[in-house]
Amino acid sequence: MKNPRENDFTGRRSDAADAKAALLQAHRAAQEAAEPTRLARQEERKAVAAAREARQAEATKVKLEELERARSDALAADATAKIEAETREEVEKDLNSRTAEDEAAQKAERDRRYANRKAKKR
Repeated sequence: MKNPRENDFTGRRSDAADAKAALLQAHRAAQEAAEPTRLARQEERKAVAAAREARQAEATKVKLEELERARSDALAADATAKIEAETREEVEKDLNSRTAEDEAAQKAERDRRYANRKAKKR
């Protein structure tokens, strides 16, 4: 006799329930046995996550400092360029006014010479 129990529906049903209970009990036992390593892994993951957040915060801080430095450098460059442009405009205005004065003086000298020549001919 291979199977001393009866092989009817209720027997099969109770065997399935017993097997299911045995699997559940084995699973719970495995979980309890693995609990210390699971807690250690969980703590390790928390430590890694905290370190990652700290690195990200530091990287964000560095990026913000770089942006602020770049912004201040850009503002300084803009201010320098503005001052240079104003100085260049003043120099050009001064040069243009000197050129105009020189041209007016040359024209006056030319007109004077022309008037002297005309006066000599008469």
